[in-house]
Amino acid sequence: MKILVVNAGSSSLKFKLFNLDPIDEASLSQMPPSEALATDPKLMVLLSGVVERVGTPHAQLTYKNHVAQTECHTQAEAASSTDALSVVLNALTTDPHAVIDSLDEVGAVGHRIAHGGDVFGCSVEVDDGVIEVIERLSDLAPLHNPSALAVLRRCQELLPHALEVTAFDTAFHQTMPARNYVYPIPYRYYAEKGIRRFGFHGMSHKYVSRRAAEFLGKSPRDLKMITCHLGAGASLTAIDHGISMDTTMGYTPLDGIMMGTRSGSVDPAIITAIMEMDDLTPAELDAMLNRESGLLGVSGVSGDLRALKEVIKTGDEQAELAYDIFLTSIRRMIGAYFFELAGVDVIVCTAGVGENDPYARRLIFRGLEPFGIQIDQERNMVTGKGDRRISTDESTVDVLVIPTDEEAEIARDVAFIAAGVDISDPWAVM
Repeated sequence: MKILVVNAGSSSLKFKLFNLDPIDEASLSQMPPSEALATDPKLMVLLSGVVERVGTPHAQLTYKNHVAQTECHTQAEAASSTDALSVVLNALTTDPHAVIDSLDEVGAVGHRIAHGGDVFGCSVEVDDGVIEVIERLSDLAPLHNPSALAVLRRCQELLPHALEVTAFDTAFHQTMPARNYVYPIPYRYYAEKGIRRFGFHGMSHKYVSRRAAEFLGKSPRDLKMITCHLGAGASLTAIDHGISMDTTMGYTPLDGIMMGTRSGSVDPAIITAIMEMDDLTPAELDAMLNRESGLLGVSGVSGDLRALKEVIKTGDEQAELAYDIFLTSIRRMIGAYFFELAGVDVIVCTAGVGENDPYARRLIFRGLEPFGIQIDQERNMVTGKGDRRISTDESTVDVLVIPTDEEAEIARDVAFIAAGVDISDPWAVM
């Protein structure tokens, strides 16, 4: 079976087409759930890529054919996310080395959905109830849920034979205890309005925590872990024996550590003070905190750490301050989670900065030897895309770099659901 995974954002559409081995698919359906979930379905990537700058005259399709080992870069007409989907579906069958002959070969589609609230604790097959929840929560993820829903509905029209599955970025964190998701404001706002910590980047944290355990030859159930998804959007998660216990992002992805253009956590009194100082509306303030703050706001230069580091080389003190605040916010949360979990076995770095910036990793873990964290600087400087250890052999805490693959994690869930495997038990899934 071919599984298409799509990730619709506000201005892009990422995709991967996987092939699930037919023998593997059949064997999964015959196994007891616990045995099936302990296996890794044999999923091979056939095609992967992205449509960028959706909604502009400069939209572009970039993809790689993993079978023929060819790449394509071309302009695309994509005024909307659904147009971008049409571009992708066309590429699946018209590539010079097409991996499928017809869209009928796509047996299932997995959709990344940013916000599933507290309704979904795992990926689920799409029905009217699922669509209603995605619609209802669109106000909490206005840049993602509406686009993802539009793509989902279009897939239902163009691929009526395919199984449609939604994978929620909030689902992995639904195991958090109430003490970590209820905010210290009047309880009625949680009880009546549903205001609580949800957490995000769930598919990434779930994927890298599972891969880290495999790398170490252990079960996630045997480990206390901190996973650090460090990119333009960034979050950390405390994972206790395979279960998300706490995470930095909250009611929205704005909460937590400093990010590229997001402020992260700030004193709430600052919000009302700034609104009064500059006579800002709630929408204007929201835009400032989400798009004009973080690394960009402090440095005044860029929200991209790569660009910021180039400016730092020229002696720009403001850019250096932004970098220091970012790294300090990460160290602060690692320390907090170290104590919350009463010790840590593994720390995982992933996403753009976590995977590709050895200098940032060195500074994050500098001086933490008293806590059992020793970084091997030669290992840390090694570049590459594979899973790897950057801590010394003597370090009592394993520090790993695990490249994230949210699409692979979604495809894995889709494979289980297609085989009729119940994935609703968070302990069993790990």
